[in-house]
Amino acid sequence: MRRAGGDRPPRADRDSGDAGRGLRLTAGLTLHPALVFVAGLVIVLAGAEMVLRGASRVAARLRVPPILIGLTVVSVGTSVPELAVGITAVAEDKGPLAVGNIAGTNILNILFILGLSALMRSLPTRMLSVRLDVPVMIAAALALIAMAWDGRLDRSEGVVLLIGAVLYTVALVRLSREESAAMQREFAREVADVMPATLRSARLFMAWNSALLLAGMALTLFGADLLVNGASSIARAYGVSDAFIGLTIVAIGTSAPELATTVLSTLKNDRDVAIGNLIGSSIYNILVILGLTMTIAPHGIEVGSDVLRIDLPLAALVAIVCLPVFRSERRVSRTEGGLFVSAYLIYLSLLLFVRH
Repeated sequence: MRRAGGDRPPRADRDSGDAGRGLRLTAGLTLHPALVFVAGLVIVLAGAEMVLRGASRVAARLRVPPILIGLTVVSVGTSVPELAVGITAVAEDKGPLAVGNIAGTNILNILFILGLSALMRSLPTRMLSVRLDVPVMIAAALALIAMAWDGRLDRSEGVVLLIGAVLYTVALVRLSREESAAMQREFAREVADVMPATLRSARLFMAWNSALLLAGMALTLFGADLLVNGASSIARAYGVSDAFIGLTIVAIGTSAPELATTVLSTLKNDRDVAIGNLIGSSIYNILVILGLTMTIAPHGIEVGSDVLRIDLPLAALVAIVCLPVFRSERRVSRTEGGLFVSAYLIYLSLLLFVRH
């Protein structure tokens, strides 16, 4: 937790106190790190939902086409928890947690969430995903490995990722015009769900949703502060690294909205938008979320050897595998979905029982 005045006690004292007795929030009030983590996660997810709703409504009011809102604003909005965690982790000198969270989230998004959707019902793939999204996801994952090869990610590399995000978004805008009429209508329905039935006052509407956006950002950062401190205390209590916590409970927790949205969309057989956002979110996680996190880290972000040798290459391999899978018969079969889910469960088991 941040303390008044800016002075921080020696790290050894804080570590032993936090791990052994929980986190001291105020004088006389100490909570177990697990409770702090859960409280932080709930606040982060609530704040992220406010950011997503506020940003989508403001963009719609500004007459941004629904398909662009779905492909950009919503994709970035679902990554707000990862951004808040990354910024807070860097501020608290826990950079490995931020990198582990991005790697773990991207692996979870594709192997488990997308795989679970295909396992429940075979998943048709959009042409835009095959032509643009998957190749960019592969390029971003490989670029991240190259940047992290020296064991550190620095500001200049973060700027390169942000430039890549701009180029990807421009290409996305151009190619989105070629989407089918049915896909355009589905995006329109998704945006309509967050718009009010009537707009009595345009100024009031913009003011309210702008305030919702700003409040959501503040709430997300506050929750991320709790989440990162709780997660790090759990890591110290169990003798594991911050990166390990980022790969597991933080990644799973911050991906909860994507999991819920995708499962519900699958049950309704209306999931083209959800799956497109899932892939877009995995791309923006690297290009925007990690890129921004790297640019604000004054001394760069350390990348642990295990993350560099295992998790980042695995995230790239998962992206590469998507290309032939998406191209084959233009759908992800239930068998392929089952293999994806099984692969994630094996990976998670190895994390918990071998690498801990």
